[in-house]
Amino acid sequence: MKIHELAPAKGSRNKRTRVGRGQGSGHGGTAGRGHKGQKSRSGGGVRPGFEGGQMPLQRRLPKRGFTNIFRKQFTIINIKDLNRFEANADLDTASFKKVGLIKKMRDGIKLLSNGDIDFPLNIKVHKISKTAKEKIEAAGGKVELI
Repeated sequence: MKIHELAPAKGSRNKRTRVGRGQGSGHGGTAGRGHKGQKSRSGGGVRPGFEGGQMPLQRRLPKRGFTNIFRKQFTIINIKDLNRFEANADLDTASFKKVGLIKKMRDGIKLLSNGDIDFPLNIKVHKISKTAKEKIEAAGGKVELI
């Protein structure tokens, strides 16, 4: 194959449709907008969620509950996930990211007590459950809140 023989795959490159460019184009005259009506006018059309005068869905559904705009969302790590580390390791946000335990950092890391551990670790997290703290300290480790 030579460089002058290169060509794009068949059907991968299409010309865009130019509307309103004369009757011969097939999209002249009304330019695909039909005749009269709100959608045919310049700047016309309805707002998002408009259902032709019918009561819109967001008004038909009942309001319910409360959304706390100050809510904090923590990234969860369980004690069973810590078994991949060596004894007496210093664990913080960077070390969790390095091994792939955390993909997306939210408002902090919370350590939960699901699982068991039998070697000491030094852990720095934003929040920890009471039973998780007891398990870490029972194994001889230390927990520090950031």
